[in-house]
Amino acid sequence: MDGSELIAVLSRWVHVGTAIVLLGGSVFQRFVVMPSARTLPEEEHKQLRERIMMRWKKFVMGGITLLIITGFYNYLSTKHAGPYHMLMGIKILLAFGVFFLASALTGRSAGLEPIRQNAGKWLGVLIALAAVVVAIGGYLRVAHSG
Repeated sequence: MDGSELIAVLSRWVHVGTAIVLLGGSVFQRFVVMPSARTLPEEEHKQLRERIMMRWKKFVMGGITLLIITGFYNYLSTKHAGPYHMLMGIKILLAFGVFFLASALTGRSAGLEPIRQNAGKWLGVLIALAAVVVAIGGYLRVAHSG
């Protein structure tokens, strides 16, 4: 394996691994943490949410950065034709929607407070969009890898 192949493999591993961590963490929050935290008294619930978001925000921001860097590297280092570019464009646009929601849910902007107030709904939307991004990526990898 030469240097360029090693970089390509590492970039793919980082990309897929980061997506696994972020999507898995989002699913865990939506379907485990949120229902469990609802049983807490309001003040404890608020404190727990703040502590979780302080830590999770670092994963989200670092993960988005890694996904953008490795995603564009992976895209630019391969050559494809046909519907690949259209599907990749859709995947990228959906991924930016996921990035926006993840940032809004972990951020502090007053303008995005309504999203945080309805976090369960928007985390569900984020998970659904991310699942479509993963599905498109899997299809492209299998159907257009030759």
